[in-house]
Amino acid sequence: MTTRRSLTSLTAVAAVAAIGFAAGYARQALADKPAAAATTGGAGGAAGAGAPTNCKAFNGGKCCDPAVAAHLPKEAVFKACGESDATFLGEVGSKETCKYVFKVNGEKPDETFVQVYTPAQKEVPPSPNDPFFQWKKVGKAYMTEKAKSPKAAPMMANATGLWLPGKGYFVSINASTKVCTKSEAAKLVPSIK
Repeated sequence: MTTRRSLTSLTAVAAVAAIGFAAGYARQALADKPAAAATTGGAGGAAGAGAPTNCKAFNGGKCCDPAVAAHLPKEAVFKACGESDATFLGEVGSKETCKYVFKVNGEKPDETFVQVYTPAQKEVPPSPNDPFFQWKKVGKAYMTEKAKSPKAAPMMANATGLWLPGKGYFVSINASTKVCTKSEAAKLVPSIK
């Protein structure tokens, strides 16, 4: 009975240590990514520091992390897609994502957005490896060109994808065609960091 109790205690201690190690590793991996983003030419390099400024949160959501938003500032979306503060409903931020939401007459806000996704990744491929879409090089980034299957065609009709590899991360943009036409989305490429 004492042996069983000792083994149970030892197993519990080992589990807590493993969880602590994993949490510490994940926290360090996430901490490395924003620092890399700030030093690789984020918006002024200092955008990753501190709390968001000049934020308009959408529907009571959270503001975007400045380190994520620095990869494609909302002002670049305004310029390329013909939007403005008048049509900008706000932003929704989460761990590695920033979604800019716009007002488009007759459309639901959950379908009228430009989303920036910047996940940390150890090995970043030089081009997107996507089973659903064919991509073409546009300037320094890649842009969805056509759907590879009939099931992916509706997604292609509703949004344009942009993809840029980085060091330790990549930037993926999903731009609703209701906000940015395909040609307008191509104008976002120079602003992606």
